[in-house]
Amino acid sequence: MPHVVEAKKQPGTGHFSDPPLFVLASLANGPKHGHAMIEDIAHLCGTRLGPGTLYGAIARLEQQGWIEPLPPEERRRPYRITGKGLRALRAKLTTLQLFAKAGLRRLEA
Repeated sequence: MPHVVEAKKQPGTGHFSDPPLFVLASLANGPKHGHAMIEDIAHLCGTRLGPGTLYGAIARLEQQGWIEPLPPEERRRPYRITGKGLRALRAKLTTLQLFAKAGLRRLEA
């Protein structure tokens, strides 16, 4: 699977970081444990979350009912996105898409 966002950083372009959104997007194509999410998120958008950031986002998402833990596999705890989480992810991505389109139109004007 190709990178969605080029991993190479361009000077002065800033940095977008929304760890809960990254976790939801990672889990949208199937359950994963923490390390697999870190690698998937890095591949997906070029951002590597640290364990503290990842597990903080996981805790918040679990409290909201947007993800849920699955039974442990050896020493790893996989998580999956819930129906509520899928709806939240779709709503957030739709909002970001509309925002991006509006911003790009302004740049073209």
